[in-house]
Amino acid sequence: MAINRQPVMKRSRSLGIEAAFTGSSKKSKKKPPMTRKKISEYGQQMKEKQKAKFCYGVQEKQFKAYYNRASKVRVGTTGENLLMLLEMRLDNVVYRMGLARTRMEARQLVSHKLITVNGRKVNIPSYHTRVGDIIEVTPTRKDSVRFKDILASTDGRRVESWLDIDTNNLKGSILAQPTRDQIDTPVNETFIVELYSK
Repeated sequence: MAINRQPVMKRSRSLGIEAAFTGSSKKSKKKPPMTRKKISEYGQQMKEKQKAKFCYGVQEKQFKAYYNRASKVRVGTTGENLLMLLEMRLDNVVYRMGLARTRMEARQLVSHKLITVNGRKVNIPSYHTRVGDIIEVTPTRKDSVRFKDILASTDGRRVESWLDIDTNNLKGSILAQPTRDQIDTPVNETFIVELYSK
């Protein structure tokens, strides 16, 4: 499995987005590099794709598979369907519910079998969740110091309206599929569609 080991802050600066969109609380005093060179249309399309991959922690092969899947959905636009599929990843849902501080931490929690879906342990971060699924921390870990620290850190974070979360019991459910206006990821998906359509 390919792993991107580039520092989060360096990557976010180069892409011109805040690290907060990945869940990171780090802040940099450095400014994004100033460039006077005009970015080509292809360059802009590539940048938008890199931003989406960076925010969701997805590598190229997997991202292309998501795009191919989104292009086959008959309802909605390909770009919106792509973002919706990325949002419905288990690691992203765990992050959105506030059960992890970052998407990277959410990925680790899932990989270590600390999260259940409908009562079954799932250790695949890219697992595609569905409306009605119940996401919960495994009962043996609910009283752990780690999750108490996580809840203290994520307290006050806005929970999306398409999710329902019970912080006392460390569980939540998916009420509906997210719509484009409910996804705050700073990506222009039309550029991604144009890039893959060539």
